[in-house]
Amino acid sequence: MRTIVVGTAGHIDHGKTSLLRALTGIDADRLPEERARGMTIDVGYAHLAFDDGVELDFVDVPGHDRLVGNMLVGAGEIDAALLVVAADAGLRPQTIEHLALLDALRVEVGLAVVTKTDVVPAERVAAVVEGTEALLGRTGLARATVVAASAATGAGLEAVRDALRQLRDDLAERPPEWPSPPRLAIDRAFTVQGRGAVVTGTLRGGPLEAGETVRLEPAGRSVRIREVQVHGHRREANDGGRTALNLAGITASELQRGDVLVLDVGAGQPQVGRTGRLLVELTPPPSIVEAGPWPPRDAEQLRLHIGTAAVEATVGRRGREGAALADGRATARLALAEPVATFAGQRGVLRQGATGAIGGGVRILDPEPPRGVSRRRMTAPRLVELIEAFDRRDPGGVHAATLALHGALPDGAVLELAPDVREALRDHLLALVTDTARPDRLSRGLPMADARAALRRALRSIVALERGWAKAAAASLDGVLAELVASGELVKDGDRLRPAGVDAGLPVELAAAMARLEAALAVHAPPGLVEAAAAAGCPADGVRALQAAGRIVRLEADLAWATPTYHRLAARALEMARREPLTPAAFRDATASSRRYVLAILEDLDRRGILTRTAEGHVPGPRAPGAA
Repeated sequence: MRTIVVGTAGHIDHGKTSLLRALTGIDADRLPEERARGMTIDVGYAHLAFDDGVELDFVDVPGHDRLVGNMLVGAGEIDAALLVVAADAGLRPQTIEHLALLDALRVEVGLAVVTKTDVVPAERVAAVVEGTEALLGRTGLARATVVAASAATGAGLEAVRDALRQLRDDLAERPPEWPSPPRLAIDRAFTVQGRGAVVTGTLRGGPLEAGETVRLEPAGRSVRIREVQVHGHRREANDGGRTALNLAGITASELQRGDVLVLDVGAGQPQVGRTGRLLVELTPPPSIVEAGPWPPRDAEQLRLHIGTAAVEATVGRRGREGAALADGRATARLALAEPVATFAGQRGVLRQGATGAIGGGVRILDPEPPRGVSRRRMTAPRLVELIEAFDRRDPGGVHAATLALHGALPDGAVLELAPDVREALRDHLLALVTDTARPDRLSRGLPMADARAALRRALRSIVALERGWAKAAAASLDGVLAELVASGELVKDGDRLRPAGVDAGLPVELAAAMARLEAALAVHAPPGLVEAAAAAGCPADGVRALQAAGRIVRLEADLAWATPTYHRLAARALEMARREPLTPAAFRDATASSRRYVLAILEDLDRRGILTRTAEGHVPGPRAPGAA
């Protein structure tokens, strides 16, 4: 059962630190100046152990309006919130601002405590409880319990503990919103005499052990964990919550708040890394506060709080990244004044530097957004698809949508190509090999070296290849060549490629005519076969040869498609039928063709058992790929 981290929130002098001291016996004001002034200046920490051994870690944040930046250091890495409202003072500006910041960070589990109940009449306590419930109801913490208590007399503290137990139980088995590798965002770094550099922070994503080597970002250097401590006690490892690490091979002066220690766990996990530009989803501030213009203006300067880091950010919404969603959310590109360590799915907050007004909630969609020619792929539908995959908490869907945005992503020794990119490369090579303007090539074939060079040029025209991708790209392009040969669409003849079904001894004129006809039929709504053959100058023998070689699919006497085109249409029909019963009208709209064509395809798929017709529409049949 993971450790739950709870962050306090509330106006200055409303008793957050006193409440924690009464609950835990720990004074979270760790700095001498804090104790002297009676107010929390920086983030403090405490913990509470229940009888069953499960612990809550508390992050006590300052309530003063000038220290909201420090408050966000603590709030950036919490599971739940403990909102504190003093019964004598009631709801105050920082109460509302802290609650708005928690809402922007999408903290949706919490507890509110109305404190100082010993200094006001019961009617006043009831009024503040009612007002607090009404305020919470306008935020993501609408389901939070409100409890009244006094840290001075102890009244109500047992009810607070019970509510914390329930909060712990609600969160204990609830997975994080988004996965990440084991990481610790540093909030303090200092030197211990005789031990060296020590850092503290909230451990997320999995365990860290003494002796392990971790990566420090955004510096990009490796350091070793000499010792792990939790609540002042040495441990061999810790699996989450407040953690202190004694580090070897680095000094405290080389570490700072906002740095992140990451344990690399291999492929399949979101990667935490250094970046100076972000593709983000922006969420409007809650209605409980006055906010700046929504959405933020293009080129507006705001301050981004992410994890324990804070950095100046310039909003970019003029280009392709600036989509607006129907529910009020928007997307933008953030150019950062200095690099930070982050990952896809992490949440943060934008604030205006001068006024402190909330500029909106932030969710990282892509820590390395497309650049160069790949930016052409950044369309509003693709951005919406990525956001919806995050909303579904679907890592596979996020990967597919990110791949669609970039066109290609590294995957070990190869470059993973988006389906449309792979299809474009296949079509490009097929067009080269079957170029009717070069009938000699049809019979002699295209040299493999020329085919590879053509594919490289085509890929670079679609995708911006990053430095270091050359070998992976070459392996992927060889894979495209191999697929075309394996599918029978091309034939490898020595070091040359020829169209499938084209005999090396075929007359050049006939081969060219057959290729022209095949190209004419490679559309969703092809012309009549007789008309197309006449236009291409392809005799009946050539039509029969194309059919025998599997280069065209003929469904009726005067209706045929080029085989790759028909296969794509059939695959589209099956894909749509897997989602919901497929009607001819829906298939017609999806393929931008007409009823004549879609009925012929659906009837053929029904006949072969790939689809089955029902009263609601066509569904996958017994011979559909993957059917039991």
